[in-house]
Amino acid sequence: MTNPRSTIDPHAEVVLVLDFGGQTAQLICRRIREAGVLALLVRPDASFEELRAYKPKGLVLSGGPASVYEPGAPRCDPAIFDLGVPVLGICYGMQLAALLLGGRVSASGHREFGRATVRISDASDLFATVPESTTVWMSHGDQVDRADGFEVLASTLTCPIAAVRHRGKRFFGVQFHPEVTHTPHGTDILRNFVYEVCRCSGAWTMADFLESEVERVRRVVGDKRVICGLSGGVDSSVVAALLHRAIGDRLSCVFVDNGLLRKNERALVESTFRDHFKIDLHVADAERPFLADLTGVTDPQEKRRRIGHRFIEVFNSVAKNIDGAEFLAQGTLYPDVIESGHGHAGTAAGIKLHHNVGGLPAELGFKLIEPLRELFKDEARRLGSVLGLPDALVWRHPFPGPGLAVRVLGEVTKPKLDVLRDCDEILLEEVVAADLYRKTSQVFAVLLPVQSVGVMGDGRTYESTIAVRAVETQDFMTADWSRLPYEVLDRVSRRIINEVRGVNRVVYDISSKPPATIEWE
Repeated sequence: MTNPRSTIDPHAEVVLVLDFGGQTAQLICRRIREAGVLALLVRPDASFEELRAYKPKGLVLSGGPASVYEPGAPRCDPAIFDLGVPVLGICYGMQLAALLLGGRVSASGHREFGRATVRISDASDLFATVPESTTVWMSHGDQVDRADGFEVLASTLTCPIAAVRHRGKRFFGVQFHPEVTHTPHGTDILRNFVYEVCRCSGAWTMADFLESEVERVRRVVGDKRVICGLSGGVDSSVVAALLHRAIGDRLSCVFVDNGLLRKNERALVESTFRDHFKIDLHVADAERPFLADLTGVTDPQEKRRRIGHRFIEVFNSVAKNIDGAEFLAQGTLYPDVIESGHGHAGTAAGIKLHHNVGGLPAELGFKLIEPLRELFKDEARRLGSVLGLPDALVWRHPFPGPGLAVRVLGEVTKPKLDVLRDCDEILLEEVVAADLYRKTSQVFAVLLPVQSVGVMGDGRTYESTIAVRAVETQDFMTADWSRLPYEVLDRVSRRIINEVRGVNRVVYDISSKPPATIEWE
């Protein structure tokens, strides 16, 4: 029997998400893509004609940090409500649409941040199959307080207008965030929007993303050469494989050994990409200048800045000797983009610098290609599997661009890095041996700028402290600490203290994200 999905063009259905600067704007895209519908993030001020050119099946207006009534707050083209397709407003998006369609928004006397219980009064279309009373995630100080022309679909104790449907336009709005995991039935709500309201068929897959991205790369690059900044991690490895499929031997990879790598990292990269994949690989040995730049530096942002500047200098010294290269490819993911404050709206809060986001100076002369810029880590892994990369690469835990420099708290020195490498290797050995590596999202050791008194062999010691960090997450936008078994933690602690000279104490980080970040710096 013929699969009816196979007769549908997956690119004929697209839902556009207007990004008003919310930290979870791309997460909306991800949830819609998980439902089998292509979703793309676009500028919030995209014109009616620009949006219509996509022939979208629906629009979503994302959340954002601004207040809709403030001067300079991002706006959308009011004409979008006349496109003839359904529109869903989320948080700020609901407030903006309400304002543009005749409602009123004001600062609430009862701000809602965190979990809230919403009662649904209309369980049709958007809320089909959702329980009458359910938990949602709120994050707002403003709310719609007058909804002329709207039907109220849901409310909370402190937010009487928590969800609406417009009587004359094809608009729905929710004050809460259905895209986050803290809203248990949020996925159902978004699926209802794309299937019940927008009438999508759900034919899109990650293989379709690969197909369209390969074609885009070929179209953009033409007959020119591309240089890929390769780290050996999941993201850059997936980019390298994608580019190799798109342009073959016109790809050259550059690996910068900055002296801040995990143990045996360089050897793994060389054997994997030069020997196995037969990719043109150029390696720069630059440990000395990187460590010199970090001498006396303790501020984490300054570390990232200096590493980024030196990386560009070293990278360029290698790249200028590669003939015909006009493009630079990077493994930038969406969490990197949003944490650096580079969302489509230009209003996302900057949390920390990423040396591979927004830091490429124009004088390098390269055009930038970032095939994974709209994806989350788990989506990049799925893409790697589609590309045929080995599981050892696809499921490798993330490693920060600045490397161990942001896991050595305080000043970075070679002796400290050597201690941390040994501790990290022991930690990962025990996690792998306990069959927990694939059950955790990221596990690593941190060298703290703290020394404490200990006793070894009846003698006093005053040595360093290692923190162990292990988290579980789907998208790395939020994360919870992993409940590693006590016996595993016991083996890790005993081995580190016994085998690594200079460490006499091991502690376990039990902080979630937020309020903490996954990395310590």
